[in-house]
Amino acid sequence: MSTQTEIDSSILPWLGRSMKLVRYHMTDSFKAQGVKLSQPQLVMLIILLKKDAQPQSSLAFLTNRNKASLARLIDTMEKKNLVERLHSENDKRVNLVHLTKHGKETLMKAFPVLQNVISTIQEDIPAEDIEIAVQVLKKIVKNIKSAGDNSTLTN
Repeated sequence: MSTQTEIDSSILPWLGRSMKLVRYHMTDSFKAQGVKLSQPQLVMLIILLKKDAQPQSSLAFLTNRNKASLARLIDTMEKKNLVERLHSENDKRVNLVHLTKHGKETLMKAFPVLQNVISTIQEDIPAEDIEIAVQVLKKIVKNIKSAGDNSTLTN
């Protein structure tokens, strides 16, 4: 079997194609419903909804972004009044990122759209297959993390 055929029949190109289409579909769905959020902004808001007042360094780790990319994302989100950065009372060198009222309202507006996106992409896929797919994806993440230095993801 040729190298090209091996690559084409592996999971890697399908992961890339799938995520690209999911992002496009999510963006189009949000836009159609008047939700002005990108996929990275949605992830950030969900993280902050679970636990507000996160240090930027923790958010870089949780979102698998480097510090510069995270700072740009937060800058954009601050301009949209979705989040705000405040100095920690305990350590003025630490910026804590907070979910604003507008950010929470925007996220609540996004949830039904997100649920519809999930329903669309999982349509006609049995629950057992979804469970297997999630297990496989978790193993892929574990394999990548254990493969070596992932400093580009968290610095």
